[in-house]
Amino acid sequence: MPAAQGRMSTPKKVALAFVLTVFAITWIAPKSPFEQAMHSVLTVVGLLWLWRHDRRWPMRDAHFLAICGFMTLHCIAARWLYSYVPYDQWIQWLTGGWSLDRALGFQRNHFDRLIHFLYGACFAPPLREYFRQRWPALGAGQAFVLAVAAIMCTSLIYEWFEWAIALTMSPQDAESYNGQQGDVWDAHTDMFLATLGSLAAWPRKRAAG
Repeated sequence: MPAAQGRMSTPKKVALAFVLTVFAITWIAPKSPFEQAMHSVLTVVGLLWLWRHDRRWPMRDAHFLAICGFMTLHCIAARWLYSYVPYDQWIQWLTGGWSLDRALGFQRNHFDRLIHFLYGACFAPPLREYFRQRWPALGAGQAFVLAVAAIMCTSLIYEWFEWAIALTMSPQDAESYNGQQGDVWDAHTDMFLATLGSLAAWPRKRAAG
């Protein structure tokens, strides 16, 4: 049975309001409105799901905030179509010239890689808790395995979704939307990073039950 329903906590309200504010700001004079709108569809769906899910199966504040943090970064990524997020310029501005790309020898924009990794890391813990709420007989390890499997399956479905959309576009537009940056293994790497992110979220403390 789900936990007792209640009003959304103050930290959750603040986090949700912050995401919505960032979402609105990223739509000021958009650089690529159509492509940004396509990326933003999942943001809107995700925020609606988060609100409804938390009402039915209340989440821990930390889990809710982690998902909102992920959504915030996704909004920023959608603004620059992932491939063009100027994270290295921001880092250089903050550090007085130090370049992450030069230091690590990056030849491509890796912001999309970060997002896929964080998808696994931010969603695996709340999924694990949900599975234990939904099916109390599950052990902590069993619930976590299901959470990792869910991350892997949804990552695959997302890549199928991107592929299906790309089929309707010109090769140049499809490349820009998918953010492959010439990498033929882009989809495989994205799914692998999401899996690694979920595995990195393995609970450090033994859960009761």
